[in-house]
Amino acid sequence: MSLYITSLNTGSNGNCFYIGNDEDAVLIDAGLSCKETEARLTRLGLTMHKVRAIFISHEHSDHIKGLPVLAKKYQLPIYITAKTHLGGRQILPAHLVYAFSSTLPIQIGSLQVTAFTKLHDAAEPHSFTISFNNINVGVFTDIGDHCENLIYHFKQCHAVFLEANYDDEMLDKGNYPYFLKRRIRGGNGHLSNRKALDLFTNHRPDFMSHLFLSHLSRENNCPDLVQRLFNEVANGVEIIVASRLQETPVYRIGVNEIKTVLAE
Repeated sequence: MSLYITSLNTGSNGNCFYIGNDEDAVLIDAGLSCKETEARLTRLGLTMHKVRAIFISHEHSDHIKGLPVLAKKYQLPIYITAKTHLGGRQILPAHLVYAFSSTLPIQIGSLQVTAFTKLHDAAEPHSFTISFNNINVGVFTDIGDHCENLIYHFKQCHAVFLEANYDDEMLDKGNYPYFLKRRIRGGNGHLSNRKALDLFTNHRPDFMSHLFLSHLSRENNCPDLVQRLFNEVANGVEIIVASRLQETPVYRIGVNEIKTVLAE
């Protein structure tokens, strides 16, 4: 059996990732409205009725703004740390809220979700790996820099949603104020194309099949630029630039069989 994965959206305007198999699925972050999340899943031939839980990486609005309505409508468990819950300032039903700890796997149906801490300017930020049938998928966005946690988990993954937020030259020459440029490229901000490329070229496992470049800046990056950059060193890995405007197709990730499933 395989994992089916898609980015429903990724960027400062909203983040939501779907990872599931034939029976169970999880959402990583809920940065789209409930209506938009449902619409994008429907276009892909997917359904919220397979989603068993929502995991929240941190409290910034582009990761949680759709959470209350989505969780209440489908009565979904929300896995969120106490500091993230507090920082998000959202009223969530107490019976749906579950805390999680770094490195302790959580079983969600047939899926196993493992959280680990990351470098980002949030209260208690985490990234996640989702595992099933010896297949590992990572959701690694909103990261300021490499750390041992990131490198370790990256090496375990067959497919990864990896942040490639900005091009250094575009950020330098852009119109952002100095304090914002400093925040973005600081160790707790976002991952540049160069740093993402370094992680990919130096630490990818031989069995990695797909890399989804995620959370691209609208002002400080270019999809064509980052696609070319990673294609040059792909070495058999399929490179997908995930959009900040629409969902990606659904991709089937398996240990021995890899194929793309296009939305109808």
